[in-house]
Amino acid sequence: MSRKILILALAAAVVLVMPLAGAVQAQEGGDLDISIGADPESLDPAEANSSPAATVMLHALEGLFDMTPEGEIVPELAEGYEVSDDGLQYDIHLREGIEFHDGAYFDAEAVKFNLERILEEEAPFSFLIDEVESIEVIDDYTVRLETEEPFAPLMAHLSHEFLSMVSPRAAEEYGEELSVNPVGTGPFEFVEWTRGEEVVLEKNEDYWGDNAYLDALKFHIVPEDSTRVVQVETGEVDATMFVPPHEMERLEGVEGVDLVQQSSLRTIYIGMNHQKEPLDDSRVRRALNYAVDSEAIVEQVMEGAGHPSDAPISPDIFGHSGQEVYEYDPEKAQDLLAEAGYEDGFEATFHHPVGRYMMDETIAQAVESQLADVGIDIELQTLEWATYLEFMDVPPEESEHELFMLGWGTVTGDADYGLYALLHSDEWVPYGNNRAYADYPEVDDLLDEARVSTDTEHREELYAESIEKIWENAPWIFLHSEVQINAVDEDVSGLIHHPREQLRATEAYFEE
Repeated sequence: MSRKILILALAAAVVLVMPLAGAVQAQEGGDLDISIGADPESLDPAEANSSPAATVMLHALEGLFDMTPEGEIVPELAEGYEVSDDGLQYDIHLREGIEFHDGAYFDAEAVKFNLERILEEEAPFSFLIDEVESIEVIDDYTVRLETEEPFAPLMAHLSHEFLSMVSPRAAEEYGEELSVNPVGTGPFEFVEWTRGEEVVLEKNEDYWGDNAYLDALKFHIVPEDSTRVVQVETGEVDATMFVPPHEMERLEGVEGVDLVQQSSLRTIYIGMNHQKEPLDDSRVRRALNYAVDSEAIVEQVMEGAGHPSDAPISPDIFGHSGQEVYEYDPEKAQDLLAEAGYEDGFEATFHHPVGRYMMDETIAQAVESQLADVGIDIELQTLEWATYLEFMDVPPEESEHELFMLGWGTVTGDADYGLYALLHSDEWVPYGNNRAYADYPEVDDLLDEARVSTDTEHREELYAESIEKIWENAPWIFLHSEVQINAVDEDVSGLIHHPREQLRATEAYFEE
């Protein structure tokens, strides 16, 4: 069979990864092995904080709504919804006859429990519904959400994996241990998780929808890029994520392996802790942007598998407003450093993960070298993913991190998710995702107004103004937007490469 390289646009993902009707026969059974670069930090929606966690969770847990690869919000555990004329009341109608894996009933009380749990526990993603003032059970299968003001991105937010439903009975039984014993309604059930090695799920024979073809899913945790590539090349796994661009040419010659390039909603950046000198000075933060050659990183390190950032969110996101890319200009960087009183440079630590993002370690090394050229002495420090997040997710007075590499996929397709969550001062960790401790009052006001405006054009204007101010303040070293590169055994069909940076195997099967 000839080799194939599939390049998936946002609006064509499912069409290209799904075979034509009648072309092949779907095989019932089999175990699908997938290697991913980072271990989930938790499988509890109230604690989870990354796409590796979401990728695993979505197979066992489900939400009220889902987002298709084309960006359409569709019902999942909900059947539909109604919005009041004033935009302040949402009545969500639920599917009937669904049970959690432990036999507990899914109903309006379960929804109320789950959403209130996210808010009461101040979950990392509680911002998704923090404008909701009340959650009321109308009847067994209708729940009402009320807000004080219209909340424009609410329906998109309700499609997020970290608002998935867990069994209230299981939450009470397991307590904090729910993070390693997730109980949902999905087509697969959780079996076991060996941290740093693998997560195992098995087919839910009593699923409320169409049963999965596969008997089991195994997610193997493999941080090393080269090891993941060898695994799919030798057939040790059936699919792998984050193929390094420099490995593409070699894999193209491997019989029986398909490469899939998929658009992504993820932006990669290097955050700067505003609570640490000299990173509290915007002149220093802008200097670091001029000192890093983001275009060279994309073209030389990533071999073109990305786009230099022209905003804090990627171009496909509603509300994106492109700015002038920080051009590589070491002289300008040194001038700004001198103006800020650091003509001789300074020392700083730079934390980064390995295997979490495409070429993350190599990119960190490139940034270290470029910053050295303007007198900044960087100490690179690497942490395992879950430990990495734990290290940074502390109040500002306890923080030790200075520079840190992270990525953020604006998975709802709305700028609120990418800007409010990361750059609003209400979202400082440990109760949000603002790990730079950025605090820009004018930006806060603009983002607050954009959340509650129902005028699409006005929201775009507000985001354009906020992005301009963010760009001037330079909370991060703005790097690039990623392109996903995955590899899959050609005998696997129905595996969805989602722009949310997920491999979805709920409808996957082996061809006979």
